[in-house]
Parts: sequence; C-alpha cells; structure tokens
Amino acid sequence: MMATTHALWGMVLALPVYAVTPEFAPIALVAGLVGGLAPDLDLYTGHRKTLHYPVYASLATIPAIGLAFLFPSTLTVALAVGLAAAALHAVSDVFGGGLELRPWEGTSERAVYSHYHDRWVQPRRWVRYDGAPEDLALAGVAAVPLLVVGNEIATAVTLAFVTVSAGYVLLRKPLATVAEYVAGLVPAPLVPYLPARYRKG
Repeated sequence: MMATTHALWGMVLALPVYAVTPEFAPIALVAGLVGGLAPDLDLYTGHRKTLHYPVYASLATIPAIGLAFLFPSTLTVALAVGLAAAALHAVSDVFGGGLELRPWEGTSERAVYSHYHDRWVQPRRWVRYDGAPEDLALAGVAAVPLLVVGNEIATAVTLAFVTVSAGYVLLRKPLATVAEYVAGLVPAPLVPYLPARYRKG
C-alpha cells in the first residue's frame, strides 16, 4: 500500500483519543502519522523486513495501550498510538502485492517478513499493488473520519495526503519504467546497493 494510506490509517487510530483524553489528541495524531510512515524508512535497506514487525509490533501494542489507559500522558499515548500504527502498517502489507518493481505482474511471493516466524509472508493481493485504485479507495475511507473531526491541522494533512495519493495512482505504472531507467544509469560499483527490484538479472 501507499505510504500515504498507511499514514492516514495511523492517524485514524488516534481518533479514540479525542473521545477519551482530548488533551492528548494532537500528540496522538502526530504519533499515528509517524508510526504509520516509520516502517517504510527501510525502503532501501531490506524493505518490509528491517523495520516491519507484524507480530512483535502487534504484541508490543497491547501493553502500550494498557499503560496509556492507566497512566495517560504525552509519552504513553504517543507510544501506544505510534506502535499501533506501525503494527497496522506491517500487518496490512500482507494484504497488498509483492516486492517486485511491477507488483501488478504478481511475480513476487514476498509481502512482509515475519521475524517471529523467521520467514516471508506471501502477499494476499487484496490491494493488488501500491497505487492501485483500491489503495486510493482505502485512503479515501480513512480520510472521511479525519475530516469529520474538523481539526484544522488534521484536515490539511489529510487533504494533502489524499491529493498526493491520487497523483501517485495516476502515475504509478509509468513511474516503474522511470525508476528502471534511472537505475540503469547508476554506476556499476553502486548497483549492489540498489534494492533487488531495481537490478536486472
């Protein structure tokens, strides 16, 4: 799924804070945004493995939520929402496509790495690839409650992410060709440092 979709759903996880402890809502939104994006910081260093922990992040979320509920503070709320968003990101990647440059071709059987099981989990392809129309639909569904809340910053970020998402969906397939072309211009000594999906052969 798109990074923007993950970020929006991370922010959605912050919405219950509005009802329970509204004074922590701003930090919860930021934590949801950061937690939703953070796993993809491994994009060029073992993507969907280095920072993706579908099992361990999910397990860590449980005591973090309990701690935030019993001892609400900026730190505990941010930790709980951030971990939940990171866990949701890693788990939801299972329902997308594989790691290949053109995931709509369905040639990769690697969706996300489970460190608990010590193996790659196969993609379910419910969302066929990042930037697919159904990916944009998921971003749109997440945007609705965020816009309803009416927080000015959340509204601005949400509209920006939906706009970027729509643009990415329109350009997704041509971008794969551009990426392949640019990767072909990389000097030979640097090629081993490219993600495998950009290397030919």
